[in-house]
Amino acid sequence: MPLPFLKERRIGAYILKQKFLGHKHYPLVLMLEPLFRCNLACAGCGKIDYPDDILDQRLSVEECLKAVDECGAPMVAIPGGEPLIHKEIGEIVSGIVARKKFVSLCTNALLLEKKLHLFTPSPYLFFSVHLDGLKAHHDKSVCRDGVFDKAVAAIKVAKEKGFTVNVNATIFDGHAPEDVAAFLDFCKELGVGVSISPGYAYERAPDQQHFLNRKKTKELFRKIFALGKGKRWGFAHSAVFLDFLAGNQSFLCSPWGMPTRNVFGWQKPCYLLGEGFTSSYKELMETTDWDMYGTGRYEKCANCMAHCGYEPTAADIAITNPLKALVLALRGIKTSGPMAPEIAMDKQRPAVDVHHLHVERQLAQIHKAKAAPLEKIAATM
Repeated sequence: MPLPFLKERRIGAYILKQKFLGHKHYPLVLMLEPLFRCNLACAGCGKIDYPDDILDQRLSVEECLKAVDECGAPMVAIPGGEPLIHKEIGEIVSGIVARKKFVSLCTNALLLEKKLHLFTPSPYLFFSVHLDGLKAHHDKSVCRDGVFDKAVAAIKVAKEKGFTVNVNATIFDGHAPEDVAAFLDFCKELGVGVSISPGYAYERAPDQQHFLNRKKTKELFRKIFALGKGKRWGFAHSAVFLDFLAGNQSFLCSPWGMPTRNVFGWQKPCYLLGEGFTSSYKELMETTDWDMYGTGRYEKCANCMAHCGYEPTAADIAITNPLKALVLALRGIKTSGPMAPEIAMDKQRPAVDVHHLHVERQLAQIHKAKAAPLEKIAATM
């Protein structure tokens, strides 16, 4: 199922406007994380390894909508954690839709049927349900039996009630291309589009053994796309990005394309990599040295081919070079022959461990805020 034409037209016009204005660093999608808490503990996730004091933090409705206004991106993705845990998620989404921003509400769907009444079908809203493959594979990925069946049931109910639903799939090493192809066939039958991306090697994820390197990613996606010839799977991506996954394109990521706002602040430099935080979007854009990050520049970025970094680059190419995009659409993804040259890794700077510093700083702020009322009472006694 292709993306709604309204969204394609609106986002395409937005990119053209940014190019006309001469803007190099512009946001395409705001990654808005109102919480890190989740009701699953997936082995490949790097978002839930925080102390409870941090997992208990929430962005307020006002903070979320301020971030949307600050950033100005035409689309907002709400990942997590599990956003449906947030008690005010309905108000957050309705406030974004009222601004005529497209909203992708990411969810594992365990709470989706229970929370559907909080939302109203709209061309600006779609649910993005996490499915990493068919039943056995997905349930293993999320470390709990029965999740796949519950998610599929919730998808069907949401569609019956008039909501647009896509699925997002993260692919790890060891996932056979035939199984991925069968999953994509299933999604087509289910009537949902698919966002697909190789998993990023989160340094805090429990499972460090199954992240794909760039060579394996390209080889795997070539096999997947070869199996899909003529099937017209409904990918929610530009053809340029899919061609990149198959090793036919060589370009750098655009970390500013999907800026992240979470309970720590505005995250440097991207959704996957927390190397620093600022108090405003303006400060994020003006103080981040973007040239320090990306494949070939920083060790933590070495194997990344995730959509949140590379889709903004691909979308920019598709809009500014429509002939290239048209040729791709007509020819399809090349699945054999030489691949595009790989980015050299010999000059990348070594990884720096800063995670604990941000956690300690955030905990200190939380404890200070908790102590303030008690200190105020003590001062009056």
